[in-house]
Amino acid sequence: MAQPVRLDANAVDRLRARVAGPVLLPGDDDFAGELATYNLTVVHRPAVVVGASGPEDVRAAVRFATDHGLAVAVLAAGHGSSVPSDGAVLVTVRRMQALTVDATARTARVEAGVRWAEVIEQAGKFGLAPLNGSSPTVSVIGYTLGGGLGPMGRAYGYAADHVRSLDVVTADGEIRHVTAETEPDLFWALRGAKGNFGVVTAIEFDLFPVARLYGGGLFFPGEQAVEVLYRYAEWTADLPEEMTSSVGLLHLPPLPFVPEPLRDRLVVHVRIAYLGTAAEGERLVAPLRDLGPRIIDTVAEMPYTAIASVHADPVDPLPLYESGALLRELTPETIDTILAFAGPEADSPLVLTEVRHLGGALGRPPAQPNAVGNRDAAYSFFAVAAGGPPQARALVDYQRDFVDHLTPWTTGRRYLNFMFAHDTTPDQVRHAFDPETYRRLGALKKRYDPANTFRINHNIPPVG
Repeated sequence: MAQPVRLDANAVDRLRARVAGPVLLPGDDDFAGELATYNLTVVHRPAVVVGASGPEDVRAAVRFATDHGLAVAVLAAGHGSSVPSDGAVLVTVRRMQALTVDATARTARVEAGVRWAEVIEQAGKFGLAPLNGSSPTVSVIGYTLGGGLGPMGRAYGYAADHVRSLDVVTADGEIRHVTAETEPDLFWALRGAKGNFGVVTAIEFDLFPVARLYGGGLFFPGEQAVEVLYRYAEWTADLPEEMTSSVGLLHLPPLPFVPEPLRDRLVVHVRIAYLGTAAEGERLVAPLRDLGPRIIDTVAEMPYTAIASVHADPVDPLPLYESGALLRELTPETIDTILAFAGPEADSPLVLTEVRHLGGALGRPPAQPNAVGNRDAAYSFFAVAAGGPPQARALVDYQRDFVDHLTPWTTGRRYLNFMFAHDTTPDQVRHAFDPETYRRLGALKKRYDPANTFRINHNIPPVG
């Protein structure tokens, strides 16, 4: 653990005078509550916390950090928390909740504290939908800056592909309104490199004319895992881009939030999100239903505002260890390896092992280029374990061993939003980008953040 940073009391008082929100030090009554995060495995011990109420508060926090040679970290919902903010200036943005929908332009503008649930609800009033993630409690901006892989991905691409503008406080303490026209290099880098270039305080992005879909979940007994995964690989070989899906091996705890038929047993969960007609969706899903009786089958026509029910991700904070990879193919040998680590015969500590079908718009460059790369993968792989600090090393080692055994079928690259606490060294982060993109990001980092003030993240060091 790093030694505590001692700050000059007068300097902190001057910071408080410039900030409308709370400025908290270790030991203050509200300090621990301000550090609340979704992923309980990441423990923050910052030198000071600035509860930003707007961009001017963020500017004051960044200038304070640079004046004192400190790093800046950002905390919104905390789903993507990966690096503890020890000794840093931690900016919490949950008070920044402005959200506007322009139904005519089919756009939304949100501040840094807004989560997807609010956008889905407000856009839905106009028959529109955002490119949200599987969980409604994820913050919009953090998700989008890392790419944004959601249940309409094969039809429309990554969330980062449809950003119109961003407001960001850069390391020089300036508030910039960034578009493809005003600052094209920074606009390119922000969309895909997460928080390496500043604190994004607001973002404007496209909405899509989607009011309903054919979607939900098919839950099969874990004993059918072999059949379901083999059928899923065959099924995804030739699907229209309007169909985005994934399959997960779930071993859920016997807790009240888990439906009783799924508690404390292995189940196979196929997630469906189809943007065509219900009749065509039913025809496309039939080969999966033909596998036999389901424990639960929720796949039906639904309003897009119910999209969170497709994955049914937990909403309460949990201690999670996560890992991911990108797959070139889903062969019988790939599936057998997945089953060896997470199937019915495995002594596995994982609560979720997921394979998401990529391709379609996710595999094409966007109209406005950005830093999201590695679009050649056919599937993504994602594994989650839950446990406290005593289990941490064993859980991380198990996941690393799992990913290592999948190496023959991976692209060798990674998806940035699926890289977590043990995947944040520069040598690991570079695998989220092709070599030319990574080189360009390093050079832009040198231009916009030469002191690497924004390093409490999936860090890209300045070079050149």
